[in-house]
Amino acid sequence: MTRLSVNINKIATLRNARGGNMPDVTKAALDCERFGAEGITVHPRPDERHIRYSDVREIRPLVRTEFNIEGNPIPSFIDLVLEVVPDQVTLVPDAADAITSNAGWDTIRNRSFLTDVCAAFREKGIRTSIFIGADPAMAEGAAMCGCDRVELYTEPYAAGYASDRAGAVSPFILTARKARECGLGVNAGHDLNLDNLEFFVRSIPWTAEVSIGHAIICDALYLGLEKTIAEYLKRTKAAEGMETNNF
Repeated sequence: MTRLSVNINKIATLRNARGGNMPDVTKAALDCERFGAEGITVHPRPDERHIRYSDVREIRPLVRTEFNIEGNPIPSFIDLVLEVVPDQVTLVPDAADAITSNAGWDTIRNRSFLTDVCAAFREKGIRTSIFIGADPAMAEGAAMCGCDRVELYTEPYAAGYASDRAGAVSPFILTARKARECGLGVNAGHDLNLDNLEFFVRSIPWTAEVSIGHAIICDALYLGLEKTIAEYLKRTKAAEGMETNNF
């Protein structure tokens, strides 16, 4: 069963644009859970332009579903994760000035660094996921780093979905297969939405979790947050009961 983790960064972006505490990011996280979200994702960046380190500290003890922190493992990020001990940490190679995540790790070139980071989090009992592109070699490299899962960077799939959805998902199926062969769980995220999500989880029904933020908040402007989360949950459950050995 694919779980839906709601990324609440965009709610924090709206708050920070005006100052004050409207909308209340902590309340939004708890409301997402109340509306059915099976996890909460935050991605604090060094400039704190959306989620702040203080938000992470405030939200952590209140979340009752899975809490996932994603980000570039710079020293301050590592310290934050070790302090709050989330259920999962997702390592993303963001540049400091990146508007949003735009690439996965080269897990071969960065193997030594990622191995050390994964070991530090594993000592605290934190599940570790490495953000990678659709490349089986990167999945195999991630396994050598000692992580528990990979998160597939799905922007290329989303970009190609309208013109050739089978072709767009094909490299992701190959990468997900390799990850599973290596004993890794498979997560996915970036530009997944109500149009392309169901086909993705039907194509890779062993996807453990999808992390979605921007599209959910955009849809919520028209549908409302509760109905939007319900619609995304329908898509994530589309592959329940499917035989994974057919893929």
